Amino acid sequence: MNWDRIEGNWKEFKGKAITQWGRLTDDDVDRVAGKRTELAGLIQQKYGKTREEAEREIDTWISRH
Repeated sequence: MNWDRIEGNWKEFKGKAITQWGRLTDDDVDRVAGKRTELAGLIQQKYGKTREEAEREIDTWISRH
């Protein structure tokens, strides 16, 4: 799956994002609005990860969906 599909169907995927990254709130994922860079930034902020770690987690998450 590619990110364009996730971005286009963000309402469907935002619940899955909250399940994956439990520290993200509904408001957080609403602000992301399907933007990968925004999601990576939130993961960095909420989990204290590097940009590379956040991007790897997103890639793994995408591959499962």
